[in-house]
Amino acid sequence: MKDAYHCPIMVKEVLDGLNLKNGGVYYDGTIGGGGHSFALLSANPTVRLIATDKDGDAIEAAEKKLSVYAGRYKIYRTDFKRFEEVFSAEGIQKIDGYLLDLGISSHQIDDEERGFAYKNGNAPLDMRMDRRSAFSAYDVVNGYSEEELKRILRDYGEEQYAPSIVRNLIRKRAQGEIRTCRELEEIIEASVPAKYRYSACARKTFQAIRIEVNGELEGLKECVTALTRRLKKGGRACILTFHSLEDRIVKQVFRDLSTACTCPKEFPVCVCGRKQEIELVGRKPLTASEEEINENSRSKSAKLRIAEKIIE
Repeated sequence: MKDAYHCPIMVKEVLDGLNLKNGGVYYDGTIGGGGHSFALLSANPTVRLIATDKDGDAIEAAEKKLSVYAGRYKIYRTDFKRFEEVFSAEGIQKIDGYLLDLGISSHQIDDEERGFAYKNGNAPLDMRMDRRSAFSAYDVVNGYSEEELKRILRDYGEEQYAPSIVRNLIRKRAQGEIRTCRELEEIIEASVPAKYRYSACARKTFQAIRIEVNGELEGLKECVTALTRRLKKGGRACILTFHSLEDRIVKQVFRDLSTACTCPKEFPVCVCGRKQEIELVGRKPLTASEEEINENSRSKSAKLRIAEKIIE
């Protein structure tokens, strides 16, 4: 499925994973340009959709795309981690399934004014998914201490050259503010061994700063846990991740919720009271087909994890 705003990834796999039920209520926590939601509403004329996104551009694109299904969906401009407020506003207690596409959209990457990608040249250091926020990549790059910068590059970017990158960044900003993507990219290129230059060597640093700016990992574990517990029995959770940090969190939550009694085997009866809440659909995450990867290289890193609620 092609899309002028954003090419949704693994659409068929997501729809199969959600296992749509007649009359069901579904939640798309990261609607983007509306590609997955359009496919969902198209697949079953009886389902209803609630969606959220922080990006105003994404919501505008999604509203246009989904307009043919007016009356069957509602989009809120907010972080999916605030789903409780949205469900309350809609009078929803339980849902039949949800999708979280945790990747950055093609539109956000390609729009030079957004400053998300190291290839954006003279674009300002921005990276805000929600442009109502006053906090941007500029503030991280120019305001964070040396230790704070090393922490986010190490923890969020898994960047092995974090110390040298940060050292050069601190030295450079002492001469004047760093304002553009190109300036930051040049600092990174000068900080890594020659054989790693010009081969997307800035990708990890840009990823780390983007995650920090948007608080992408903050509260993700708690949100996925709470959202999964809002599923009806038989409801499905589908989560698309695009880097190891997100996937690790989702994998751990699903593992925890699919674990039953943890009492020692020698105990005659269970005293922990723990019950298995979900069942994993597939032992391993699904990945994009070779055909899809050839058509959309950004799908190469995608992993889709699916779980089904087995208790009320």
